[in-house]
Amino acid sequence: MGQEINATTYDRKDIKRFHNKLQTETKLLEGLIKEQKCSSAAPKAGFEIEAWLVDNDMRPVPCNSEFLDSINEPLAFPELAKFNIELNSPPMPLAGNVFSHLLDTLNATWEKSANHAASMNIHLLMIGTLPTLQQADLCLDNMSDMNRYRALNEQILNSRGQPIHLDITGTEHLKFDHHDVMLESATTSLQIHTQIPLAIAHHYYNASIIASAAVVAISANAPYLFGKNLWQESRIPLFEQAIETGGYDGVAHGPLKRVSFGSDYARHSMIECFKENLEHFPILLPEYFDSDPEQLAHLRLHNGTIWRWNRPLVGFDEDGTPHIRIEHRTPAAGPSTIDSIANAAFYYGLAKNICDEIISGQKIPLPFSQAKDNFYQAARHGLDSSTVWFDGNKRRLLDLIKSELLPRAILGLKSLGVTTCDTEDFLQIIEHRVNSKQTGSQWQIRFMNTHQCSFSEMTRQYWHNQCTGKPVSEWEI
Repeated sequence: MGQEINATTYDRKDIKRFHNKLQTETKLLEGLIKEQKCSSAAPKAGFEIEAWLVDNDMRPVPCNSEFLDSINEPLAFPELAKFNIELNSPPMPLAGNVFSHLLDTLNATWEKSANHAASMNIHLLMIGTLPTLQQADLCLDNMSDMNRYRALNEQILNSRGQPIHLDITGTEHLKFDHHDVMLESATTSLQIHTQIPLAIAHHYYNASIIASAAVVAISANAPYLFGKNLWQESRIPLFEQAIETGGYDGVAHGPLKRVSFGSDYARHSMIECFKENLEHFPILLPEYFDSDPEQLAHLRLHNGTIWRWNRPLVGFDEDGTPHIRIEHRTPAAGPSTIDSIANAAFYYGLAKNICDEIISGQKIPLPFSQAKDNFYQAARHGLDSSTVWFDGNKRRLLDLIKSELLPRAILGLKSLGVTTCDTEDFLQIIEHRVNSKQTGSQWQIRFMNTHQCSFSEMTRQYWHNQCTGKPVSEWEI
């Protein structure tokens, strides 16, 4: 959920001061974009991946502070819950053997972290939702000891004025009330970052929106929550409902939600998203920064409290030049390290190919409303979902990936300058997953149906499989 802050409570004076800073910085960013003063550097890749700390029964262990204090790993950070951590990668050029390098980075960090967990008699696990999780685990006692999380919890609940109502209808139905934002910690994901040249940033953002349906389906790894079989990717409705609070004049049920697919494409430039942030979303964390406006500190903090599934970010190159990144948030964590990097490769290739088509055709080839519908259908039904593609025809997503989207991903990676070896090695993992129709979610469901076992037993076998490093398409039932 981002950077730490100093305060945990705020008053109207803080909000007014922050809003003034936010207005100034949004106008400043608009000028930087209009004058083309943001970075035009070649694309760079990176990721964040969230993981669970669990015991021998695969139950969550709230000890991330002790874990992080003793591991001395600069790429590891706390998450909202004390039983979650996040592992990051340094940015690297999105070309050449980039996916081999990303996998080496992830494997090295993961192995160090897993070994450290073992020394504490616990385990490290990457999965979209933890099948053994219980609602009682999601309490404020298990919230990480950071001001940011306490303040967000207070501000979100104040803006709602009522408990969080979770209501997910999938294969089964789950419905109950919860009284804090800790529900969000039940969702763990792979967040894929692309630093992109300013001139094509909004085109790439729009392409990422279109690619989201295929990516969320192929990476589905979260069927179970609190004992219920819900969506193929239950993280999506869970996260949206866990922090359900709307925009101005909408309270919690307004048309614009803080966790959403977004309201539209970026039609002309990325400033449209940041103007929407200013105009439509109340300030949750009015922290004051005594910094130059050029650092855009208030704009970046406010943007960090709005969780579009494709989220634009502002950062800075080493020489201080501001840059635009797109954070693609749809994939679940896992099932294995190589699966995670294969998911990233598929996303990067598909998004770049669609971006190239948008630029060459001078139009977006799919209505936003249809891209949105495709996404939620894919999150719910996975590879079995139906998708309306560029020709306007409804097709089975599984068949579309085989016939068109994998070839598009290959072309996209080629246009980025990714080596043929890396392209083949990682996209073949996606191809095998499609041919076997075995995503992480499908493996979990098949294992439970075959063995009629407990969630603890299934999750333990999942963890053993994960430790082999094999892609999920090769996991036996």
